[in-house]
Amino acid sequence: MKDAGKILIILGILSVIAGLVLRYAGDKLKWLGRLPGDIRIQRDNFSFFAPVTTMLLISIVLSLVLYLIGKFFK
Repeated sequence: MKDAGKILIILGILSVIAGLVLRYAGDKLKWLGRLPGDIRIQRDNFSFFAPVTTMLLISIVLSLVLYLIGKFFK
């Protein structure tokens, strides 16, 4: 049960940090979602967007953060 509490605390702290970043630096992150490799198709009545490169970048960053948090709590 203590492990679940630690995980919830970490998720809460990460959520607060993400909220603060989006609140105060959101205008500086306009490039996110417009990286080379992100697929965008727009037609008259059809629109498709697949942020492939953006999701890879976010996945790598989150993996590193979670790896460091795991090392910190062991």
